Amino acid sequence: MAKILVIDDERSIRNTLKDILEFEKHKVDLAEDGKQGLEMARSTTYDIIFSDIKMPGMDGVELLTALAENELETPIVMISGHGNIETAVECIKKGAFDFIEKPIDLNRLLITAKNALEKKTLVTETKTLKRKVDKKYQMIGESEAIRKVRDMIDRVAPTDARVLITGDNGTGKEIVARMIYMQSKRSNAPLVEVNCAAIPSELIESELFGHEKGSFTSAIKQRIGKFEQADGGTIFLDEIGDMSLAAQTKVLRALQENEITRVGSDKNIHVNVRVLAATNKDLKAEIEKGNFREDLYHRLNVIPIHVPSLDERKEDIPLLVNHFCELICAEQGIALKKFDQAAVERLQQRTWTGNIRELRNVVERLIILCGNTITAADVDMYAF
Repeated sequence: MAKILVIDDERSIRNTLKDILEFEKHKVDLAEDGKQGLEMARSTTYDIIFSDIKMPGMDGVELLTALAENELETPIVMISGHGNIETAVECIKKGAFDFIEKPIDLNRLLITAKNALEKKTLVTETKTLKRKVDKKYQMIGESEAIRKVRDMIDRVAPTDARVLITGDNGTGKEIVARMIYMQSKRSNAPLVEVNCAAIPSELIESELFGHEKGSFTSAIKQRIGKFEQADGGTIFLDEIGDMSLAAQTKVLRALQENEITRVGSDKNIHVNVRVLAATNKDLKAEIEKGNFREDLYHRLNVIPIHVPSLDERKEDIPLLVNHFCELICAEQGIALKKFDQAAVERLQQRTWTGNIRELRNVVERLIILCGNTITAADVDMYAF
């Protein structure tokens, strides 16, 4: 059952729509003009709004503009007895979900209502999922080392500058990349992640730039590469230090010319992509060994961000433990557990070669194996 607002200056239309929608078990409120409808929409949350266009005082298009300014995300369906393509297009451009002409077709009305409700549900589910993802990729900590990283993210995120993120395994380089992406102007466009270490060297070019059908033995159909998928958005090249020299050459060309070429094709494809890269290797040492191109290094290293190891920010461990405890208990569907002060202090005394990733694993192990309050004795038994 949905909560629906009907705005129309004709009483007969209002009552007819109310009868039809209430017969479908929806709850319906009525407004006789745009001004009243706007006040009701501001004070009450509706699942759908049906609004006439031609009304005295504030008409439907003005109402649509006012609702958009209030950032109301309720699907709005415009109704008009004087409908034409220009009016419909104007309404859709201003954010209307759909446009229905009078006399209203009953089936069209009900189908539109069903589609609008499905959109509202999808938007709600997407927001919930995004909140979960955002919480998973939070940067936890108040140490001086992590504040410097956070400050650098705030400064570089709104730009299109390339960023090279360095740090040991498990320090949270992916979180830094995601925070840059989420705070950037490209946050509504795709973020495409590529783990360069996980892709065989003979397939990395196809993965990044795509291939044409028949370009090699297993190329049974055309493939769109990661750079094309990220067009208009951001590509995150994780473990860039493990990329083959042949692929590095093509990445360099893509960065220099904003163009890529699929394997097996001679056609250049323009791409508009922001590049974030990360590595746990010393790329300067790799350059000396001949494993990494110096010119590519300088293209990527416009803004360097080094993520400190956990041993360099042990004062953040209490906050991290609480964060992981809440996250893991929610994921496991169990009551929230607690780490006592002595347990946290014992965790701070440990050397964390695996950094944040290792700490999360230890916290999860303790939550699964121990009681409601985790003690220093539990840490001694299961974490060392």
